[in-house]
Amino acid sequence: MQHSLDIPSFQALAGRFPPPQLIDVRRPAAIAEHPVVIPGALVRDLHGILDWGPRLERWRPVVVYCAEGHERSRDAAATLRACALDARALDGGLAGWEAAGRPTAALPQPTHWVTRARPKIDRIACPWLIRRFIDAAAQFHYVPAAEVRDFAAANGATPFDVPDVAYSHAGSACSFDAFIARHELRDPALARLAQIVRGADTSALDLAAEAPGLLALSQGLSRLYADDHAMLHAGLMLYDALYLWCRDAARS
Repeated sequence: MQHSLDIPSFQALAGRFPPPQLIDVRRPAAIAEHPVVIPGALVRDLHGILDWGPRLERWRPVVVYCAEGHERSRDAAATLRACALDARALDGGLAGWEAAGRPTAALPQPTHWVTRARPKIDRIACPWLIRRFIDAAAQFHYVPAAEVRDFAAANGATPFDVPDVAYSHAGSACSFDAFIARHELRDPALARLAQIVRGADTSALDLAAEAPGLLALSQGLSRLYADDHAMLHAGLMLYDALYLWCRDAARS
């Protein structure tokens, strides 16, 4: 397997779904001096790679870059491959990306979101939607229902899937619908997925033939995982797969 990617190959990979996990491993001093990233990149400390590396999504490829595409990113990619990830370094690093006239983005400040513990459908589907279409670096917190508002106020987090907040149920629509509407995500595959999520989440199982299956899988995940974040990690793959099915169905 090729252990590095040139820019055109990376852009071709980034156009697929699910997108690759793009990791910026520049030195802290380099980031402070030039606080921009390749759009969609997550900034990670190379010294903590054995902590965060195994927690990456194993079904998605990983592309790592440093300042100029030298040993730092190559060593990081090699370490991630040793963790059984499909990881490659970006040739030329950030400097090569900018020299090629490609766009950069401001250093990301991840958004924080909070909802009720023990998620089933909406509280897994909404984080998936945020991570894939709104903020790849978003952080999620699951707390007891009575603590959601206090946690949000104390930690600058946005509450969702609780009553009387912006991202919640409204009439027959569920919280997943609220995210799609507020962020104007116009995508036929997402529209089809939203119907499945709505049917499963609101017990309107006749809305989509797939809704009972999603409900069954979601309840099964809840039985498999006592830890909510581990459940979310597994659920991300579930919704990646379901979105791809919806996209192929929308194109046929």
